[in-house]
Amino acid sequence: DVVGHNLETVPRLYPVARPQADYQRSLDVLQYISKHGFITKTGVMVGLGETEAEIEALMRDAAQHGVALFTIGQYLQPTHAHLPVAEYVHPDTFAKYKERGLACGLLHVESGPLVRSSYHAKESYEKLYKTMLV
Repeated sequence: DVVGHNLETVPRLYPVARPQADYQRSLDVLQYISKHGFITKTGVMVGLGETEAEIEALMRDAAQHGVALFTIGQYLQPTHAHLPVAEYVHPDTFAKYKERGLACGLLHVESGPLVRSSYHAKESYEKLYKTMLV
């Protein structure tokens, strides 16, 4: 089984992007899920004004809290009532995020402008499961 709980964005942006949530509590939830034997997945959207260093720190936090599967995609403003897009992230940056996420201990990273939380979920799980058997 895979249990997902999305971090959504970096801690600095929680007050504007996720005012009802708490970054550390979300990390604690992910760690609890992982410690109870579930494959744990989280995801973020970029383009809200975060820095590359903040995304890398978030990926390290996720890995240290037991996250195995990680998704990162481009934030797109769904309605005018939602936060505006601060930046359209270049595809090369998404490739860099994938490399850095794997380097910090995440077992599988889906990273690209069109990636969403469940992007290639079955394929990601199958790849991860095969590496766990080896």
